[in-house]
Amino acid sequence: MAQYAPTLNPPKTVIPKLPNPNPSFSSISTFRTPKPKSKNYSTISMSVTAGQNQQQHQKPPSLDVLINSARKEEVIGAIKNSSSQCLSETNLHLTVPGLKSKTRGKVRDVYDSGDYLVMVTTDRQSAFDRILASIPFKGQVLNETSLWWFDKTQHITSNAVVSAPDENVTIAKKCSVFPVEFVVRGFVTGSTDTSLWTVYNNGVRNYCGNALLDGLAKSQKLPANILTPTTKAADHDVPVTPDEIVERGLMTQAEYDEVSRKALSLFEYGQCVALEHGLILVDTKYEFGKGQDGSILLIDEVHTPDSSRYWIAHTYEERFKNGLEPENVDKEFLRLWFKEHCNPYEDEVILPNAPEELVRELSWRYIFLYETITKSEFKLPSTEEPIHDRISRNVARALSSLT
Repeated sequence: MAQYAPTLNPPKTVIPKLPNPNPSFSSISTFRTPKPKSKNYSTISMSVTAGQNQQQHQKPPSLDVLINSARKEEVIGAIKNSSSQCLSETNLHLTVPGLKSKTRGKVRDVYDSGDYLVMVTTDRQSAFDRILASIPFKGQVLNETSLWWFDKTQHITSNAVVSAPDENVTIAKKCSVFPVEFVVRGFVTGSTDTSLWTVYNNGVRNYCGNALLDGLAKSQKLPANILTPTTKAADHDVPVTPDEIVERGLMTQAEYDEVSRKALSLFEYGQCVALEHGLILVDTKYEFGKGQDGSILLIDEVHTPDSSRYWIAHTYEERFKNGLEPENVDKEFLRLWFKEHCNPYEDEVILPNAPEELVRELSWRYIFLYETITKSEFKLPSTEEPIHDRISRNVARALSSLT
């Protein structure tokens, strides 16, 4: 892992040389158990027409809103003013008493407080197993999007969230993390080496234990949602079958069965919620761990634009029939830009800088997705107090109340 100088809130990250609901945060947030819903989410129709019939009173989101709207102008102005203040690095172990160590992930900085983990979601943008740029407000969007989904999915699975003392921070229970990412897919798509379309286009017809039909086209809906688990090897994800997971001792059969059921249920529920808001949840990944009491908990993030693909629902069918890429509201267009301008897997050190307009557009799309899903306005952070100072203050107060 590369070493970084211990600056508190540096400007936008230069591409490093790597080989490879809207909760209130004025006090510690807790989660309410949701009331039972009258709808049955055990089966979900991905018919765009059905989704539109259910939501005739709502104007479906479209790229017209993404391209032209007063809200976009407001947000883009804030993004421009915040480009030099991205949260690219944190060092809370130097500013918050009681934090013992720091683990730097691609996007999150995780601190050990003894009884809990403090997870700070930064503005770092990763893809192709590399850090590509820093995106204004991204960390806040991801954290608040996950918190919204954690709250809404408690009827499916318990999660590790303890509190959310800051827009960019979640305090979580310590877990024994399963070394498997549960990737769930509903469509044949993607541009990375492990994406379903890439392997399918290369002739693979049995992927992670799933038999795939001949004749599928890119962006086509699968007959049923499938699980394509991955595990880590060095700095990249490696596809693995359910049998291999158990044979290699990564999980017991009982653990795999429970987690796979939960992952598929989470995805079906996420698809239903997304469709009700005019979006298609295309694919996503989940991570799980075991709590100290042995219970299986959902961890990390849920249905964010970093971990998921989203498409605009009401234009999908026409664009698919015409052989066009679906309109997306995630980081896929950033992936595609880098693939058009370099080989992000083989160019070991130097990657081109993403254009500022692309960075601003990605930031706006993340905010657009948050507001579309949660039906609440994203709160643009104040620039009066440095972000690192604000986070340090809020985390210190939260930890003191937990001891």
